[in-house]
Amino acid sequence: MTEIEREFHAPQSMTPENLGDDLARLVWESFSDFVSDGDPQSALGGIGLVDAEGEPDQSAIEEALIFIMWAHTRGVQQAFVGRSPAELLKESLDTLHRAVFEDMVENGTPRSQIPFFEQRVSARYAEYHGASATSDTTLGEAVARNLSGMNDPDDTLKVVIAERAIEVAAPLKDYLEDVTLVN
Repeated sequence: MTEIEREFHAPQSMTPENLGDDLARLVWESFSDFVSDGDPQSALGGIGLVDAEGEPDQSAIEEALIFIMWAHTRGVQQAFVGRSPAELLKESLDTLHRAVFEDMVENGTPRSQIPFFEQRVSARYAEYHGASATSDTTLGEAVARNLSGMNDPDDTLKVVIAERAIEVAAPLKDYLEDVTLVN
């Protein structure tokens, strides 16, 4: 059992609010791992997504967060398809997103910027959903383009993205396997 699985060993039944809050914590943990990778040199720095001072590029950081949120959202949708009422699933995902946006505000993002970020999240989710329906490669290319701001991003970035998506999906699937959403 991984550290995430131990920390988030889910009870059999959860309310949408509890699941959404747990998912927000998982998003932040995955995001932190993606950005820092446990190294003094960040994962973003390791693939060249840094600004002039050698710090991770702010746009790339935001795009990484959006991708991690999307990956968790997609994982939850796939895990509960056909086994939970749609309204409970929607409530869980709404709670997840509200929690992430509130955490952003608590950590310095001006509240006035959240609606703009939400619009970007919505646009990326639509793009990633369409790309993932085609192939994992197409999804990796879309995410890599958004992270790098380049039309033809480096293949290394695409590989890192694919690896991260798998790293997010596996423990999330295991975590959600035994969860039943209840009011």
